[in-house]
Amino acid sequence: MDHLISRRKACVGLAAAGVTSALITNPASAKATARILTQDDLGWDKANKKYTLPPLPYAYDSLKAVIDEETMRIHHNKHHAGYVRGLNSALNKLRAIRWDESDADLIQHWQRQLSFHMGGHINHTLFWKGMLSEFDGGGGQPKGNLLAVINRDFGSFGKFTKQFKLAATKVEGSGWGWLVYEPMSNRLMISQMQNQQDMLFAGAIPLLGVDVWEHAYYLKYQNRRADYVEGFMRIINWEEISRRFESAR
Repeated sequence: MDHLISRRKACVGLAAAGVTSALITNPASAKATARILTQDDLGWDKANKKYTLPPLPYAYDSLKAVIDEETMRIHHNKHHAGYVRGLNSALNKLRAIRWDESDADLIQHWQRQLSFHMGGHINHTLFWKGMLSEFDGGGGQPKGNLLAVINRDFGSFGKFTKQFKLAATKVEGSGWGWLVYEPMSNRLMISQMQNQQDMLFAGAIPLLGVDVWEHAYYLKYQNRRADYVEGFMRIINWEEISRRFESAR
């Protein structure tokens, strides 16, 4: 798949849906997003104007040293699929409101549903592609420009790792830990996200995310979120995260 496609092709699914996302808030972040996610990545069905569930980029048992196969199947086939269904439903409801103003009083509800389910779909798409089995080269640390900027902005890779793990582990309730690129200050930052869309500031370009909703880890780790996050560090696909970083810059 050619990730270095045009901004228009990458974002046409979002635009056709009428979506304004925190990922696309200014020309800089929009241009970067066009290289971070494509139509194919998000499963955009142009013919039917809806989203579909993209397949995982690896087998369900590929990450079993850290995330068991059953969790991966449930997470992808049930939870991620649910966000895709919810996203399409919200888009259909908002389309109906635009055309015939039916249920116009519910527009606030459906806008919130759109934000939640679109966030869930994008977050999970980035999450799956951001992991790789240790046997296939996952884990360790990045190289080149990304490592240099991590060292510059956090002091060292070890200090970055400490902050990232703490931020993810300490998310209140359900949410995500993110490494993001902030284009205005040309720096990397760590951010928490609650649910699927709250607290990640506009303009932030997501590079690396760890899902800390309980369904992402409970079968294997129960309430030991910190152990799950520790294991996640061993399966980060740093080559993919570096590609996103170069695109964001």
